[in-house]
Amino acid sequence: MSNPIEPATSTSDPNSTPSPTILLHPRREPFEHGLLPIQKLVFTDPVQALTPLKQRFSSSSSTHRVVSAALSDALQTSTDHARLILDTLSSVLHSESDPLVTARPEDVDSVGADLRDLILFLYIQSYKRLLPRSHKDSAAVADVWPSTSAFDGFLSALSPLQLVRSNTCRFMPSQADEEAHQLSYLQKHLANILSLLSEPVEGEGEESMVLTMEGFEHLGFLIQFGDKGSEGVPLSQASPFFANSDPDMPAVPVPSSQVHDWLLEIIASSLEHVSEKNSAKESGLASNSDQDVAMDDTNPSSAKASQSARSPFFIKGISKSSYVKQASDLNNSSVKVINCHDSVIYVLAPLRYATIYGCSDATIVLGAVGKAVRVEHCERVHVIIASKRVCIVNCRECIFYLGVNQRPLIVGDNHKLQVAPYNTFYSQLEEHMTEVGIVATINRWDEPLALGAADPHDSLSHPAGVADAQTEPATRLDPDQFTNFLIPNWFKGELTGSTRNNPYPLPDPYFASQQRNQKNLGEIQQILREAPLEENRKRELSCALHVYFKDWLYASGNIRQLYCLQGE
Repeated sequence: MSNPIEPATSTSDPNSTPSPTILLHPRREPFEHGLLPIQKLVFTDPVQALTPLKQRFSSSSSTHRVVSAALSDALQTSTDHARLILDTLSSVLHSESDPLVTARPEDVDSVGADLRDLILFLYIQSYKRLLPRSHKDSAAVADVWPSTSAFDGFLSALSPLQLVRSNTCRFMPSQADEEAHQLSYLQKHLANILSLLSEPVEGEGEESMVLTMEGFEHLGFLIQFGDKGSEGVPLSQASPFFANSDPDMPAVPVPSSQVHDWLLEIIASSLEHVSEKNSAKESGLASNSDQDVAMDDTNPSSAKASQSARSPFFIKGISKSSYVKQASDLNNSSVKVINCHDSVIYVLAPLRYATIYGCSDATIVLGAVGKAVRVEHCERVHVIIASKRVCIVNCRECIFYLGVNQRPLIVGDNHKLQVAPYNTFYSQLEEHMTEVGIVATINRWDEPLALGAADPHDSLSHPAGVADAQTEPATRLDPDQFTNFLIPNWFKGELTGSTRNNPYPLPDPYFASQQRNQKNLGEIQQILREAPLEENRKRELSCALHVYFKDWLYASGNIRQLYCLQGE
């Protein structure tokens, strides 16, 4: 971590309640990429529902791991949903060495999940996302977020694009607002969470439940100290309870009540810190190092990385232009592309997580995303992704060119979505895929899994019947409409890489279409070269072709890419 963590209490009295001197952060990944819109997983009383589940699996497995078949049986859910739970949990786990993270795709069902991580994952399915902040002039935006429902039957009260443009990203929850909301959730549910991680011992009252060092480590699924998360010291070493434990001796379990009191104090201090940052920002006193530094929505040069390693790299408000970022530009492991319109966005880098939100009439290329991609509230966007998994939410008339190791997840109010196989490459793509653990021999682009039309994690209420409705599924792109996407080589001579072609094998119909297109192009070129025309006629034909091509460039918006290339 950037700053060493000091134990918060004196070693002379290990039973005293320590005074918090450090800040705690919620791990964003479980809340941003780990929530599944499966109504059966949203428990009215999570403790009452999960305690018997914990006891059942504890007694039936000596390894404390839950395999797919047992999970399906216990939750009375389909095998598809049980596998989806394991895949999603794997993508948001805090430990990169967990067997579920390192398992080959064909072994995931049998490797299973650690019981404690699974219990925490199922518990947070009751989390409700934060709604956008209200505008100071509430009357001006009163119709943006309907008070009754975001749905009218199967259709949104506003289309995703209307919703985003009416309520621009300046009024969406900031990173600090989201963090405060997640901290408040943890504060409210901490006692329940600790009870599910604790073990009973002989005793009375509060002393009858204890937390082992191993159990405490699993809190790392939800919280972290400092800014580097799993790259920092183990969670137990940041606490006064286990920091000085002998590595050769089992650490003595600690009463859960002591851990609860200690964490509550730190959460309260962390909430106060976030509140002070928000107040300073609203009063115009925020420094440039603030992780939520305000950015001009219309200036491409404003999209820049925040200083904290925890914060994603933001690309905001790009309009009518091309925008390129490569690996050397990104020090962070996640990217958020927000409110970009009528543009082409290239993020040619290895990433852990990516979010695309509120974009329209754009093409967005993400290099290699090892954990998860979430695409939400987009219209008429072409998204080209090499990723382990992707979740598509509330999108319209979008085409997804996918290289994905897991089934694409489609949820919410979607319309006229199409999926197609991956269709591009750049010189370092395969190196980036290897770095983040994406396998090119497995591509499940054509196996989308459609879930509910309403998300139970929304704070908005939904009319009767919508909660049980299934979202509109995606269709496969007609092979005749499939084309390769060429990424310009801006960095020729600067970057070296081994990728010379699309690393994903194309399915036969799409490969045949590609071959036909190339053959037709070659035949047309041959006919033009051999046409028995006089020189003046050839010049007229050439001029006509250029005029039509220029018209197409302007009509399609691709003219801007030529301008960008000229500026390189």
